[in-house]
Amino acid sequence: MTSDAKTVAEYIASLDPERKAVVAKIHDTLLNNLPRGVEAGIQYGMLGYFIPHSVFAPGYHCDPKQPLPFMALASQKQSVNLYHMALYTMPDVLEWFRQEYAKTGLKLDMGKSCIRFRKPDHIPYGLIARLARKITVQEYIKIYTETLDTRTKKP
Repeated sequence: MTSDAKTVAEYIASLDPERKAVVAKIHDTLLNNLPRGVEAGIQYGMLGYFIPHSVFAPGYHCDPKQPLPFMALASQKQSVNLYHMALYTMPDVLEWFRQEYAKTGLKLDMGKSCIRFRKPDHIPYGLIARLARKITVQEYIKIYTETLDTRTKKP
């Protein structure tokens, strides 16, 4: 599910009361913990936390007009989903996250870069904060460009 909202405030306001509270709390957690250089807005119909063109001029390789996605947050039909691109591109961050999540005693419901929260009382906000702080913008840009280079080089 994507939203037609044009601002973060519109996106959050459009949600039902229970989801609104959860999404607003995760959003605030992210804003208070994201590395310097990441901005928030609407990207791809959800809350996006991205590296602006002023920091990484090439933008996102799939659509260079878009800033480079870093994290995203979306209210889907059956869950609130948190996306962190480093979980997909940085195996050490993924392994760290899985180990730390296991310590919460909660069951991890995850795709490649997507963490699904189906129950509002099963959201580890402290771990989300630590995940947001885990890597710097410069570290992410480095691994992003290296990964992109290996995908585009021909043998």
